[in-house]
Amino acid sequence: MIVPRGFRFATVQAGFRKENRDDLALLVSDVPAVAAGTFTQNRFPAAPVLVARSMLEARPFARAVVINSGQANACTGDEGIANCRETLRLVAAATGLEPEDILPASTGVIGNQLKMDLWREAAPALGADLGKADPEDFAKAIMTTDAFPKLSERELELPGGTVRLVGMAKGAGMICPNMATMLSVVLCDARIEASDWTRMLKEAVNLTFNRVTVDGDTSTNDTLYGLANGCSGVSVEDEAAMQALSSALVSILGDLAYMLVQDGEGASKVARIHVTGAVSDADAERVARTVGHSQLVKTALYGRDANWGRIVAAVGRSGAEFNPEDVRVSLCGVELFRNGQPTDLDFDTLLEEPLKKRDLPIDIVMGEGKGSYTLLASDLTHDYVNVNADYRS
Repeated sequence: MIVPRGFRFATVQAGFRKENRDDLALLVSDVPAVAAGTFTQNRFPAAPVLVARSMLEARPFARAVVINSGQANACTGDEGIANCRETLRLVAAATGLEPEDILPASTGVIGNQLKMDLWREAAPALGADLGKADPEDFAKAIMTTDAFPKLSERELELPGGTVRLVGMAKGAGMICPNMATMLSVVLCDARIEASDWTRMLKEAVNLTFNRVTVDGDTSTNDTLYGLANGCSGVSVEDEAAMQALSSALVSILGDLAYMLVQDGEGASKVARIHVTGAVSDADAERVARTVGHSQLVKTALYGRDANWGRIVAAVGRSGAEFNPEDVRVSLCGVELFRNGQPTDLDFDTLLEEPLKKRDLPIDIVMGEGKGSYTLLASDLTHDYVNVNADYRS
């Protein structure tokens, strides 16, 4: 496993969840790291989102990230804010850090206050475990309804030496990120200016995590952190190195974003909806998101049904500008619709085998415009209802 230099990890079972598994995770940089974050735009941001936003606005540096599973600490008022800050003091006391060095994040049921008695018991153990875990342990400890831990890693050869990156994420339901994903951390050991790292991270998020949907829900807790600690000794300053690091970052976050959709609660398919020929990128996005959010389209994909009518109907209500006669729709490379009517193909037979695969490309050509957009979307299955009907029980 590729681990960026100068980072250590710890996980413990604090008892926040019913399952017998670790549910509290910590990562620490040996030196102050350049830190950036992107957060939910939900108007009910969780306490750790509010606390972390203020911390990063004050200074773009951090030493650690602590994440708990099982309690979202969202819609918990002033008590939730105070509890979040107290968790940072507890972790700081156990690790020799300062509270302002530690960025918080939480995931779980909305509305419940943190179990502070469990935090007080777990924090010393978390400090004692530091250095005994790895990124995969971290990714496992922050899971909720996830079926598997989500990780991606890269080694990047630059003129000054080797730079390492690793990304970890959790998320399966309540996935329609708006500035971030459910929870994610990407670590890098390059030396880079805070302004460049922040710009790079936000651009990568917009190209990856902000282009996926499972159920159209943006969580109260969506958070992505990026830490670059410089422990490789490799400086990223010139344009070529910047572009190489930016590409690696997009690649890692792209992997994680795909895994979120792949692991969508109950999901069996990943639809790659690619819209071209729109009058603008914004119109292309409207089309892609309307199709990707359509429950009728999603259930058709689950049922392996080449129901082009559901796709066309979603395009028609997207609010985008287009001439209906110009629209063409293809599924898994088979053109189903053009010139305002279905094509003269036996597409049920042609698509019988392709629709059994996990990855399903949907290509929508709107006309002769320059606008384009790509969105990853899951299908909708019986299991999604089962998981979310019983989420609190």
